[in-house]
Amino acid sequence: MVTGADGFIGSHLTERLLREAASVSAFCVYNSNGSYGWLDELGADQLAATDLQLGDIRDARSVRRAVHDVDIVFHLAALVAIPYSYQAPESFVDTNITGTLNVLEAVRDAGDVRMVSTSTSEVYGTPESVPITETHPLCGQSPYAASKIAADQLCQAYARSFGVDVLTLRPFNTYGPRQSARAVIPTILGQLLAGATTVRLGSLEPRRDLTFVTDTVDGFVRMATSNLPPGSLVQLGTGESVSIGELFELCCAVTGVDAVAVTDPERVRPAASEVQLLLSEPSRAKEQLGWQAGWSLRDGLAATAAWLAPRVDAERAARYQR
Repeated sequence: MVTGADGFIGSHLTERLLREAASVSAFCVYNSNGSYGWLDELGADQLAATDLQLGDIRDARSVRRAVHDVDIVFHLAALVAIPYSYQAPESFVDTNITGTLNVLEAVRDAGDVRMVSTSTSEVYGTPESVPITETHPLCGQSPYAASKIAADQLCQAYARSFGVDVLTLRPFNTYGPRQSARAVIPTILGQLLAGATTVRLGSLEPRRDLTFVTDTVDGFVRMATSNLPPGSLVQLGTGESVSIGELFELCCAVTGVDAVAVTDPERVRPAASEVQLLLSEPSRAKEQLGWQAGWSLRDGLAATAAWLAPRVDAERAARYQR
């Protein structure tokens, strides 16, 4: 089962599992349109092979019913928009903390089920030292990060207290086709592809360790099929970082657009909340999962731009500038 299968990474993971001939149950957030999010773009054969379920991760009964009779739960359902977490922190507690608790309880009740829970590099905050290892202290610099720290700690507690076979995968910044239009790479590429010569961004100084979604999904599959004991934690990253300003220049090169970046005050995080640097130390993933990033940043950006290009036109430019 994949929770959050309708989302960015979840939809790519669902496709990968289907290609592996797995029997997949896709747990998607209920909506009045009956939409399964990005899974709606799957081919008819893929959709027919998927057990599509609409529910809500905050509803314990719904989650328990979905977990019944599965072997592995990939838990990706979450609220992830950091700017929105400043406006509606309680919703992040409900979804990211209580939602994770509901999955843990369902897995605990079901018995012989492995759970792979999704963390985030945001839990480290601005690091005390780099590169960042899995043992680096945690620091919640946004309500979103705090909610994910709590979820991670619940997973550790359930492994220690109840022997739940839960593993935590901690990807650094994942990007690629289907990512939210408000994330930094779609924001840049969307404006460039829409013909903008001035691109509005937040701070250009923070540095990020960026992983293409295909590589992240491979990490999930390797984690689920590993021999790691309950409570194990592995992070995924390239071991390289790029500033937002440098990322903008690379996006210009990939798209062939000559533009300038300007800082929009409305896009800048509160000063004490901005994570200035994320840079992974990826050796544990290589040693324990046999995983390492295969996509270069340039190739990943080119693939993302190619996917995004037919979906962007001048009339939709404002969507990427908001």
